[in-house]
Amino acid sequence: MAIIDKPSDYFDTKLYTGNGGTQSITMDFATNFIWNKQRNGTLDHYLFNSVTGTGKFLKSNSSAAEGTNTDTVTSFDSDGFTLGSAAGNNGSGNTMVSWNWKELAGVFDIVSYTGNGSNRNIAHNLGAVPTMMIVKRRDSAGGWIVYHQAVGNTKISELHVNDASQTSSAAWNNTTPTTSVFTLGDYTSVNTNNGTYIAYLFGDTSMSKMGSYVGNGSNDGVMITTMFKPAFVMCKRAVGGTGNWGMNDTKRDPFNGTSHTCDANNAADADDVGIRMDILSNGFKLRTNSSNWNASGSTYIFMCFASNPFQTSTGVPTTAR
Repeated sequence: MAIIDKPSDYFDTKLYTGNGGTQSITMDFATNFIWNKQRNGTLDHYLFNSVTGTGKFLKSNSSAAEGTNTDTVTSFDSDGFTLGSAAGNNGSGNTMVSWNWKELAGVFDIVSYTGNGSNRNIAHNLGAVPTMMIVKRRDSAGGWIVYHQAVGNTKISELHVNDASQTSSAAWNNTTPTTSVFTLGDYTSVNTNNGTYIAYLFGDTSMSKMGSYVGNGSNDGVMITTMFKPAFVMCKRAVGGTGNWGMNDTKRDPFNGTSHTCDANNAADADDVGIRMDILSNGFKLRTNSSNWNASGSTYIFMCFASNPFQTSTGVPTTAR
């Protein structure tokens, strides 16, 4: 795939303060996937997408079914999205972080489907092999089931809990996704008969990478090369023990070291928990021995999106922070 010179046309982090009424959040693109979290309190994560539409949300820290509130996201706009007065997204005085994606071939795709309770393929439009997939049942309670290329098609992780990856042949039917389909078994959380589901698919490009690393247990941690300057990094201890899904970005931390962390599986106010990493021109380097990020010998999976390519299509290099 060609180098994406301006990743902020497809992924961006926005910081805002709620006003308790209505508010438009502006970006350089029409948002298809919105992930909002209060920073100064313990309200849940709220996730929205343009396929299921306005006012409908799931919570990454909960296995609950899809909720409805017409005062949450009231419109998906050509330059961002508009909020109503709901406290979890726009409460007066609430400081918020919002991570946003636009669908783009190779980078990100959203798929809605209805389960049938038996082995099957689901078509997608990513235009590349998905390297990470997140699936959630909408009509009933069910776990957030994650496929990640680094642990393979015989295992699952769960976004709403801190558990290590576990073996499951029933989720992906031991089959790696392709450029056109992903495969499901009869696992209830991804494919119960007549259940409704949403799937988020991610691929590796010049602005996105789904990878892994092995921790060294040192504050002088491992260096992970992405070949772009990250804007957002989410890491999870997958093998060797439990760990939260820690989320960092360069808007809450415009300078190194990066310390303002939210956990996808946790509603706690954990916005400044100590230095976790340095975000560099070509990747990120761990700066903690915390078991959530860098336990010696443990394997971690990560999701990462760029603010700038390491070098543009015209040969201009990015700069460090």
